[in-house]
Amino acid sequence: MIWTLVYIQQAHKDAKKLASHQNSPPYVKLAGDLAGAYSRRINIQHRLVYQVLDSIKTVKVLRMWTHFG
Repeated sequence: MIWTLVYIQQAHKDAKKLASHQNSPPYVKLAGDLAGAYSRRINIQHRLVYQVLDSIKTVKVLRMWTHFG
């Protein structure tokens, strides 16, 4: 099945700020206001925060700049 990648407006703005250097460390499942979302470190300061919506085969990117808190 094909998955869709959806960026919310803030994540789209964040994407413009990011350099092309990224690594693939393990993800962190978030809690609280971001329960159901996941976080991956982009670099020492920034994180990618996203949700996986299995029912509609979509990854929704929430943030890509600054800490997720």
